[in-house]
Amino acid sequence: MPKNKGKGGKNRRRGKNDNEDDKRELIFKEEGQEYAQITKMLGNGRCDSVCFDGVKRLCHIRGKLRKKVWINNGDIVLVGLRDFQDEKADIILKYSPEEARNLKKYGEIPETTEVNEGGGEGEGADEDGIEFEYEDVDDI
Repeated sequence: MPKNKGKGGKNRRRGKNDNEDDKRELIFKEEGQEYAQITKMLGNGRCDSVCFDGVKRLCHIRGKLRKKVWINNGDIVLVGLRDFQDEKADIILKYSPEEARNLKKYGEIPETTEVNEGGGEGEGADEDGIEFEYEDVDDI
């Protein structure tokens, strides 16, 4: 039987996500970048998004963000535009809801943009807006 010399297995490599609460500096767009809002997840690291310059683009989640930063519908992201393909872009950064509100306050994104507040899965409400009231099981 071989002796265990490592420092743990797969779960250790996954580690804890300690950078969740870290405050980071707000990153603004530069030349060749644009703000966008995700409209539809397509799978395979791709999604449809509407950029705030009015163009609908197919975005690709870059490898650094894949499986580390989860991107959902309605999220505000920073995309890098491709100079050879205008209808495609690469997602560079995902903004938290607080950062998106700050971008709105600074006038970087339009005031009419709805910021996705989703902190997790449905808290008592379904995606269709239907709420369920749970009664005590003891009454049955």
